[in-house]
Amino acid sequence: MIRNIQSATDLAPAYDVVVVGAGPAGLSAAIEASIHGLAVLLADENESPGGQIYRSVEHASNADLACMGPDYAAGRKLIERFRQGNLSYAPRATVWSVGPADEELDGAHPLEVGISLGGIARPIAAHRVILATGALERPFPFPGWTMPGVMTAGAAQILMKSSGLVPSGRTILAGTGPLLYLVASQLLRAGVDVIAVVDATPRENWRTALVHLPAFVTSPHALKGLKLLFDVHRRARVVRGVTAIEAVGQEKFSALRASRGKNSLEIEGDLLLLHQGIAPNLNLTLAAGCDYYWDEHSAVFRPSVDACGASSVPGVSIAGDGAGIVGAVASALQGELAGLNATFDLNLIDRNAYGERRTRLTRELARAMRGRTFIERRFRSGEKFRIPEHDNTIVCRCEEITAGKLREVAALGVPGPNQMKAFTRCGMGPCQGRLCGLTAVELLAECRGGSPSEAGYYRLRPPIKPVTLGELASWPHTDAAIVAVAGFLETRR
Repeated sequence: MIRNIQSATDLAPAYDVVVVGAGPAGLSAAIEASIHGLAVLLADENESPGGQIYRSVEHASNADLACMGPDYAAGRKLIERFRQGNLSYAPRATVWSVGPADEELDGAHPLEVGISLGGIARPIAAHRVILATGALERPFPFPGWTMPGVMTAGAAQILMKSSGLVPSGRTILAGTGPLLYLVASQLLRAGVDVIAVVDATPRENWRTALVHLPAFVTSPHALKGLKLLFDVHRRARVVRGVTAIEAVGQEKFSALRASRGKNSLEIEGDLLLLHQGIAPNLNLTLAAGCDYYWDEHSAVFRPSVDACGASSVPGVSIAGDGAGIVGAVASALQGELAGLNATFDLNLIDRNAYGERRTRLTRELARAMRGRTFIERRFRSGEKFRIPEHDNTIVCRCEEITAGKLREVAALGVPGPNQMKAFTRCGMGPCQGRLCGLTAVELLAECRGGSPSEAGYYRLRPPIKPVTLGELASWPHTDAAIVAVAGFLETRR
């Protein structure tokens, strides 16, 4: 039976595998590793398993399932399997560090995971760590994006799934990407007054996407996508080819101004939902020391992993959208591969059985990934929307740093985003760069006439999430830690 952990004091000092994140990838990785007899801990910040894709699906009513669609309802079977597993599950837990283990605490396990739960922090030793941290919505900075009445489409979807809350006024969606149309369809089925979907996908994307169209047409994504587009076009106004947008209003949002070349239009509304794709959530991955690279086709940074999700850090694997946007089905298969790999590395499955299962999972993953390249190319967000043109546009919402301020600092010749962060505090707020990192790096690269690959990303260190002094005080005090603070170790007679 699954063991629910309510406090950090209930955690074991060590596990064979620690999985971070309870979305499709994390759930599948935990299930796979546990069925082979490994001691598994799955830690997640939410109150129930499912991640963003399957958020609150266990408690969803039939009406909720009808609004969210069949792909959402499919998460129930995965969570049922997880609930029947022989493993430990820590909901409402914050994992804020992954690194080499302290030999004084446990020299037999190579990795240490810092976890806070119930106001107490503990170091957990592990043989293997699987990061399934999912994705974040890409920042969408333009004039007016921070005013009241403007939020992300993903945030609206969270409210729908977790609390059954939907907008009551005239709702406008703007941006690009499949999720834009998915949320629009879900809102329409929930009875929301969606007055317009403003599509800012660059027309020139077709040039790079067209060569991958045959693979997409023969994939399971094609029919679903066509049905989704038909549903939204049938029930809402869709404005395509938008090249610039601006949110306007007195103290709160009241209208969206959009441009299509030389033509412009203004759409009045009460709520604006924004989306221009998603990017891997890299903060914990980079803080653990994993190598990464710039993916120009998706305009995101991605961790470097092999076919089974193994990263450059021994013992640390990455699965699901945290390694690159792949969707729920492929994420689950990547999680299974990561769990299987951990099982093989710890000698709990023989080579032949491992090879057979790995081959089957790899084939299933290839089928699930078919057509994904077309989606990446077709819905790549435009540079005009990724890099703000107006200097007074806020880039870092935590510290209220504008694009103009970042351009001033870039003109001083800063070598990278870390120096820019030191000069401006951009990326030093509670989100630790999650909402501004991509924008800041691309803006710096543009100012320097180079690429984001050359500029690099923020240097992230643990803790990657806020940790209270009380939690730190509860951390076990090793001799090395005492010497580091006090300068000496008091001997007892």
